[in-house]
Amino acid sequence: MFHGTGYKLSPMSYFTRHLHSVDESYLEHARHALGFSAGLLLAGVVCLVHALLPFLFERTGSDIIRRLHERMVENRHQLKSRTGRRTLPESATVEG
Repeated sequence: MFHGTGYKLSPMSYFTRHLHSVDESYLEHARHALGFSAGLLLAGVVCLVHALLPFLFERTGSDIIRRLHERMVENRHQLKSRTGRRTLPESATVEG
């Protein structure tokens, strides 16, 4: 069972459910996730430096996070409306 939904999923469904929900292939998803990971790591380093030296990177960390949010949320909605691709809700189950 998955998250108390009462639906039994095959082992492959656990692997592909999220990919279907965001309408991406494995490689597309990996590329996007690694890009976000790099951005978050950079933001973390910048914020660490700013914590120790407050006169450096006064807005850089928040600017990086804002851009990541735009890429993840706002641009995804624009892409779906342009391409007509429908994304399943995250809670949807995909039978495999």
